[in-house]
Amino acid sequence: MNLLILGGTLEARALCARVAELGLTATLSLAGRVARPKASALPLRSGGFGGVAGLRSYLLAEKISHVIDATHPFAAQMSRHAITACAETGVPLLALTRAPWQAGSGDLWEHVPDMEGAVAALDRPPLRVMLAVGRIHLAEFARQPQHHYLLRLVDPPDRPLPLPHADVIVDRGPFDVEADTRLMQEHGIQMVVSKNAGGTGAVAKITAARHLGLPVVMIDRPALPQRREVYEVEAALDWLHTGTDLGV
Repeated sequence: MNLLILGGTLEARALCARVAELGLTATLSLAGRVARPKASALPLRSGGFGGVAGLRSYLLAEKISHVIDATHPFAAQMSRHAITACAETGVPLLALTRAPWQAGSGDLWEHVPDMEGAVAALDRPPLRVMLAVGRIHLAEFARQPQHHYLLRLVDPPDRPLPLPHADVIVDRGPFDVEADTRLMQEHGIQMVVSKNAGGTGAVAKITAARHLGLPVVMIDRPALPQRREVYEVEAALDWLHTGTDLGV
């Protein structure tokens, strides 16, 4: 077995730890967007593959026998490339992902289909907004400069922010509901904008918004071609050990 794990999530780190414990041959691949990635229990490669063709070449050159896509649910391009490259090479593919969050009692969600919809949803008078969309999308919100934004980033900004009114907190999850509630209160947050990332590592801000009665602009996940998915690390290991069913 020679496993390639496409990572970048808490689930990927947990999978790497278990794979290392079991002594399996595997490599973790990260996109390289984080300057200080957490240490991995597996050999690490960083950076893109060069599209579908590059990933296909890598799978063949490295004699990869299995791929587990444990990227973020919004890393849609990488996931699409993995689906295509694995289909073309015959390498079994599994997605280790997260069930999306579901609105419950007390949640005040406005669903939008994509980042463009989130920007449009902020076409309103000035608010103090917790903008939880990741660094690469900040420039899109420059079209709504009237708001004061609270940004929580993994790495300090390496260039001037595209938003004229913003506070930056450098931190990484998992986050705590009590701390996020306090953070929102201290910054006078009136609205949260968030990707529907699912899982437990980033849900604290959603729970805090519910407790504070704050509206949430919830960005729905991008659509992906059909693929086999699991939500638990042990289910991914079972897939590796039981013949890697190629069905979906």
